[in-house]
Amino acid sequence: MAITEKNILHRLYFVAGCLLVFAIAVVFKLVNIQFVQGDEYRALAEKRTLEDFDIPANRGNVYSADGSLLATSIPKYDIRIDAIQAKPATFEKYIGALADSLHVYKGKPASYYKNIIRKARKNKNRYFLLARNISYSDYIRMRNFPLLNLGAIKGGLIVEQTTRREHPMGGVASRSIGYERFDEDGNVSRAGIDGAFGVKYLRGTNGKRRKQKIGNGQWKPIADYDQVEPKDGYDVYTTIDVNIQDIAHHSLLKQLELYEAEHGCVVVMDVKTGEVKAIANLAKTSKGTYYEKRNYAVYEAHEPGSTFKVMAMMAALEDKVIDTSTVVDTKKGRKKFYGRVITDSGSGYGEISAARALEVSSNIGLATIIDDNYAKQPQKFIDHLKGWKLNDSLNVSIMGEGIPDIPEPGATNWSRNALPSIAYGYNLTITPLQTLTFYNAIANDGEMIKPRFIKSVKSFDKDIEVFEKEVIIDKICSDKTLSEVQDILKNVVIRGTGKRMYSETFSMAGKTGTARTDYADLEKWYKDKKYVSSFAGYFPADNPKYSCIVVIHKPSTKVGYYGADVTGPVFKRIAQKIYTDTPIIDEVESLDFKNNIVNKDFESYYDNAQKYKELMPSVVGMPAMDAIALLENLQVDVRVKLTGSGVVKKQSVEKLQKLQSNQTIILEAL
Repeated sequence: MAITEKNILHRLYFVAGCLLVFAIAVVFKLVNIQFVQGDEYRALAEKRTLEDFDIPANRGNVYSADGSLLATSIPKYDIRIDAIQAKPATFEKYIGALADSLHVYKGKPASYYKNIIRKARKNKNRYFLLARNISYSDYIRMRNFPLLNLGAIKGGLIVEQTTRREHPMGGVASRSIGYERFDEDGNVSRAGIDGAFGVKYLRGTNGKRRKQKIGNGQWKPIADYDQVEPKDGYDVYTTIDVNIQDIAHHSLLKQLELYEAEHGCVVVMDVKTGEVKAIANLAKTSKGTYYEKRNYAVYEAHEPGSTFKVMAMMAALEDKVIDTSTVVDTKKGRKKFYGRVITDSGSGYGEISAARALEVSSNIGLATIIDDNYAKQPQKFIDHLKGWKLNDSLNVSIMGEGIPDIPEPGATNWSRNALPSIAYGYNLTITPLQTLTFYNAIANDGEMIKPRFIKSVKSFDKDIEVFEKEVIIDKICSDKTLSEVQDILKNVVIRGTGKRMYSETFSMAGKTGTARTDYADLEKWYKDKKYVSSFAGYFPADNPKYSCIVVIHKPSTKVGYYGADVTGPVFKRIAQKIYTDTPIIDEVESLDFKNNIVNKDFESYYDNAQKYKELMPSVVGMPAMDAIALLENLQVDVRVKLTGSGVVKKQSVEKLQKLQSNQTIILEAL
């Protein structure tokens, strides 16, 4: 018996010893964790339950030249509630009033809101959504609701802010205004002005807010304020004129719809400064509507066609291998160059001057001039083009600029036919903006200026950076060549391929262009012909204020495809509407008021105003604005309705008819 009791005691001592050793080990581990590894474990616990999240800074605004808003960041808010944060007494005191406020704000019965919030509290929901994507004014309203107005600690209020980029002008110039977007993998895409200046100016500096993990992968802010406040981005002021932009956009849209074209672009630039006043890029959708898909004016390098003949002519004039009166034999509209036939429209022009060859846009004429004078020294001709930087990108601020390609002897795409082809705009590629930059230099008395989209960067009214005119080439050619080419470009509109654009009351200068496209398979092309129509030039012709290029791709050949028909009317509409619809004082002052046509129009207007008091005058041929002013100042009170813009072409009431009070007169203008 004693032995048994002794064995039991030994076992008890052993167990007690083991427990003591275990207890000592536990105490040792606790002490080690608390004092030796404590900081490490506390940091790990905090890392797993607390984390600092970025609070995006408000992106800077993008403005037009006159301060109109083009792009802005609108703050949006999600309002949530930690349903178990409030003490029971506080929750019961305010739940009814909160439900009533939600009923007034959102419309559903108060009992509905009371029930769902109670259910959220019962389910220990610490991240219950009350409102999503609301405006700042609604956010201020909601955070003053009962219970929510107690804040995050006492009331459980959770506020999450995001920003959304808005374009107040809608789809107008949206691609050129652009964006900066990040996908879920962190990849970024940047387009237009917003994308180009996002990193350096618009983006700002993000703030920080600490959040606590509350389960199910959700994070809850631990306070309703930011640990580090975000710093807003700077504002960017562009060169865009909203009035001119609107004119360019709708003029292009109208023509694209009329000709059922695939896509097109327009750029309007200030001649003296290089400021881009308007840039429109529209492409056709599968539904037949048009929207800003790509920035074709900057991005799309293509064969320019006949607008490039001006460059070829200028090279020959500069080298004095021809003058404007040099006779060129264009045959009967067909001529073979190195086994390949080049054609002109119709039955050809026979023997004509070099100037006339450009006016009528003779492919044979320009190919003959360049091939006759440069076939043995093609590099000399190509060096002119390179000297004008036509083989270099413009390096404008907007990303995605197209890369020009002008072949030269020794290149893989050079052949004996390359030279005559380049002479009339084939076998090379440049962007519409590059073409416009060259024509702008012609208008600007030879000074080539880099196109500019930005005027300044500001923080409120303080200038952070101001962008000035940047000259690419001081003088592209001699004054003699410049004067001759300027005269030819005027004559293109007066008596050449652009004569349908001619207006006695408003002068324009430029060059039409029509080029084949997608013609690698000629057999297929002849079954379904596709063209690129263009017009590049400036206005007014004698004292240029603006240069402009219009390019339209793949118009329906059933409707028309020549540059004079497709793009010329867009250019004319833009030019005339800028001077009738855009209230810019210095532009009006830049016109030559001593112009005989203008003086004659004024005298006619004045005589009519004095002569006709109750009889209908003839206003056909008058500028629409003058005609309206004349009719509205007659002794008879009449109503005038105007369709179109520009010069009056038709009036609904015949000349010398007696007018009646409240009679409606309809004027049609083009």
